[in-house]
Amino acid sequence: MRFELIDRVLDRQEDSLTGIKAVTAAEEYLGDHFPGFPVLPGVMMLEALVQAARLFVAGLQDPPALPLVLTQVKNVRYGNMVRPGQALTVRITLRKLDDGGYDFQGVGTVDEQAAVQGRFRLEPLNTA
Repeated sequence: MRFELIDRVLDRQEDSLTGIKAVTAAEEYLGDHFPGFPVLPGVMMLEALVQAARLFVAGLQDPPALPLVLTQVKNVRYGNMVRPGQALTVRITLRKLDDGGYDFQGVGTVDEQAAVQGRFRLEPLNTA
């Protein structure tokens, strides 16, 4: 199963992208996390940042031919919970681009309060 987490791109700049993830009670993974008190799992918040970064790279003039995979995550911190009915606004910023991949800084906010933030790296899938 594949989850498309970015519902809409709000803004795209030369080195950043801002998108939104509206959280609804109908999302399957909320049923178990946590029964009676559903919150968006932290790994799904991180995945929203990663998906925003993939959208950013796909919009570059020369995007990679191979799929991008998450190869490194650093200094991830979680803050506020994201509940059904709320929206997670994610903003990723390209920190560095090199031959091996893309380094990003990302932050996800709810009501202007940080819910997730950290750095991560995406690299083209090595098929060799």
